[in-house]
Amino acid sequence: MTKNILTKKQAETAVLIAVYQNKTDLNKTHEYINELSFLAETAGAKTVKTFLQKLEYPNPKTFIGSGKITEVKDFITKNNIDIIIFDDELTPSQLRNIENIFKIKILDRTNLILDIFAKRAKTAHAKVQVELAQYQYLLPRLTRMWTHLERQKGGIGLRGPGETEIETDRRIIRDKISRLKEQLKKIDKQKATQRKNRGEMVRVALVGYTNVGKSTLMNLLSKSDIFAENKLFATLDTTVRKIVVDNLPFLLSDTVGFIRKLPHNLVESFKSTLDEVREADILLHIVDISHPDFEDQMKIVNKTIAEINAAGKPTFVIFNKIDAFTYEKKDDDDLTPKKRENYSLEELKNMWMAKESNPCIFISAKNKSNISNLKHLLYNEVKKVHLKRFPGKFLY
Repeated sequence: MTKNILTKKQAETAVLIAVYQNKTDLNKTHEYINELSFLAETAGAKTVKTFLQKLEYPNPKTFIGSGKITEVKDFITKNNIDIIIFDDELTPSQLRNIENIFKIKILDRTNLILDIFAKRAKTAHAKVQVELAQYQYLLPRLTRMWTHLERQKGGIGLRGPGETEIETDRRIIRDKISRLKEQLKKIDKQKATQRKNRGEMVRVALVGYTNVGKSTLMNLLSKSDIFAENKLFATLDTTVRKIVVDNLPFLLSDTVGFIRKLPHNLVESFKSTLDEVREADILLHIVDISHPDFEDQMKIVNKTIAEINAAGKPTFVIFNKIDAFTYEKKDDDDLTPKKRENYSLEELKNMWMAKESNPCIFISAKNKSNISNLKHLLYNEVKKVHLKRFPGKFLY
């Protein structure tokens, strides 16, 4: 089940589709469709064109309206497009109707993310987590996607009297989901034991939107070589390293990145991975300051942290990628309000340092800029937790 949807050597061509409600939403929709294009690229597809439609609500039968359907159909026929990708999760009936209209592969945002996770999963733990989420996504959609799942040969009574093939496949999937959940329970117990065996060392977790540079920072602080690249979800498995700053040891964990509309089944499946965040003493919220939508990304991360019951911990915002930061200086005679792209790095520093209750730091993990200040912050905060946990026993 962990086979990738996009597996051809030659990149498959894709068109992207999104809807928006009003002019205000249109700017956001452009940002979201850019992210969807990045997701498609990460999965191995080449985006050829994007289609946007203004609708009060998505069409309950086909997601987009009949006029837009005709426009998209003409384009994919003339350009021999392989895939259509929607920037929302489609209902099983929408998926079925849309496939009947276009007669090519249809993916929604959830399916695309699941495919990327399947591609990135390397360890047994990650593979089980992703496979479980995939089957949970597949189950309600069996009526539209006949997959002829592997049959288990032999075994009297495998098929009930009068049972259809689809009902049999549903039962096979439910059985697989049950087995995967049991596997995950065993792995979760092992992971919990591993966490307990780490003793009482202070634990720091790196959190943030996907592709903000968490793994690069982890490599820098731990002097290790964790896989890091400019693609979404480069890291799925939580990596924990022992770090020593000025003779003060602590544990640092790098966790899976968050994203807008992260599929619920993935959040559930990756529960034990996210336990590293829940059980951490200190959170370092890594932010890509060069991203035009970084403030929205911060909100999504904070919301996800709250949803997994990890809010309320000492949290420090680390603005990364200052080396990639750019801005457009406004003319003095321009009286229009400043936009995000008109603020200089120094202005943003002053704004966020005034806004955040805890200290925030601006760094470049890539160029190793301002890392000494980050280490100083880590030392002081870890020392506070250590002294609270072991009063009078601080020997460093």
